Amino acid sequence: MTAKAKYQEVLDLGASLNIQNGDVKEENGTLKVWGTANTPYEKNLIWDKIKAIGGESPSDIMADIKVADNSVYHRHTVKSGETLGKIAIQYYGKASKYQDIFKANSDILKNPDVIHPDQELIIPNA
Repeated sequence: MTAKAKYQEVLDLGASLNIQNGDVKEENGTLKVWGTANTPYEKNLIWDKIKAIGGESPSDIMADIKVADNSVYHRHTVKSGETLGKIAIQYYGKASKYQDIFKANSDILKNPDVIHPDQELIIPNA
């Protein structure tokens, strides 16, 4: 199996995240990938996928993923049925971090219990 075939899920994820200026080369059994993710969260998704496939320190892939916007962790579009607590779990692993999301969006949110589908929320850096 080639390194490119082994890490195809990483390449597919990059495409679905619309990684900019991305490219892939395979040299001497090592896959070299690079590009620019929109946010640190998206960069972390790429690295999590690499580690899930290749382990904590994979030797058959070299990735140089830059981030276009480091001012926020991510920008999240609210889906029906979501709460700030559920969104906090998705990005931070803790529902209690909902307060950080609420504070970062106090310009559009007046009550942490009231969010609406299609609102774009800033997910602040931890």
